[in-house]
Amino acid sequence: MKIRASLVLIAAATLSACVSSPPPDRLPPSSGAQQPRATGVEGSWADPNGIVSTFQAGTFTTRSTDSNSLLASGNYRNVSPTLVEINMTSLVRKTTSRVNCALVTPNQLNCTQDSGAQFSLARRS
Repeated sequence: MKIRASLVLIAAATLSACVSSPPPDRLPPSSGAQQPRATGVEGSWADPNGIVSTFQAGTFTTRSTDSNSLLASGNYRNVSPTLVEINMTSLVRKTTSRVNCALVTPNQLNCTQDSGAQFSLARRS
């Protein structure tokens, strides 16, 4: 009789645990320190020399890291979720150019200028 009563209590406890836990899709959001994953090109990017480019609401700028001087500016448009077209003016060379960039990973942007020159940018955290 004791064994049967114990089994009934274990079964009841197991069932109540299943019923009282909400399904995974209804759990409240975690308050952990995990950052949301970056999407698109919005934000700051750096080339291997440390020059910082910023994409913000359709505006593109490139600044030097030592003096924060503006080196280039322009605008960009998303051609697709992974392709971006930049129209920029180099303030150093006094030239304009078009640059096409492919977002190959959330943190790497591979770009080709209309002259054929290629470069990569890495997302800054």
